Amino acid sequence: MSLDATPGPDRSFLFVLGSSRSDGNSEILAREAAAHLPAGVRQRWVDLNGLALPDFQDGRHETDGHRAHEVEEELLRATVEATDVVIVSPLYWYSLSAQTKRYLDYWSGWLNVPDSDFKERMAGGTLWGVTAMADDDHAVADGLVTGLSLSAAYLRMRFGGVLTGTGSRPGRVRADTGAMAGARTFFTREAPFARFPYEERAAAGV
Repeated sequence: MSLDATPGPDRSFLFVLGSSRSDGNSEILAREAAAHLPAGVRQRWVDLNGLALPDFQDGRHETDGHRAHEVEEELLRATVEATDVVIVSPLYWYSLSAQTKRYLDYWSGWLNVPDSDFKERMAGGTLWGVTAMADDDHAVADGLVTGLSLSAAYLRMRFGGVLTGTGSRPGRVRADTGAMAGARTFFTREAPFARFPYEERAAAGV
């Protein structure tokens, strides 16, 4: 995977939509950000709400291990082939939506799929987030941000942060001029390697 912070023609973005409704505020914000990616950057959009993806079953300690079904295999392939994975989820109860959380739960299973090399293939890639919420104070999304950051740290990925916007009623996020302006340059920001808190403390010599 490319480690360049600025998107280039060798980058491939997977946008994972986790809302329970189509064309929601989080998706609107994500599409605004995606519209400002360079023309040569590949984009793939996956709507989790439209996939026949069952609830994740943890089979790590079963004798035959985790076995991926057809829809899951396609989602796994799309995930590992992307240099950049963008989690697009509304803020539900100060965290990710159920659809999005289920997708991330599948990452646990993919760590144990024979010959998938999931952790190795994700390392060095970049994880991003986009979320819309009803609250004007975007600090209420800190729990969502932390969850994505630590997930990136576990897989030794870069973390580009989370683009946040205010919008509850359909289309309301378009009125958040700060969020829409931030979307235009979101993918140009630096994306350092994510770290666990103890790694940050060690780096700071604390």
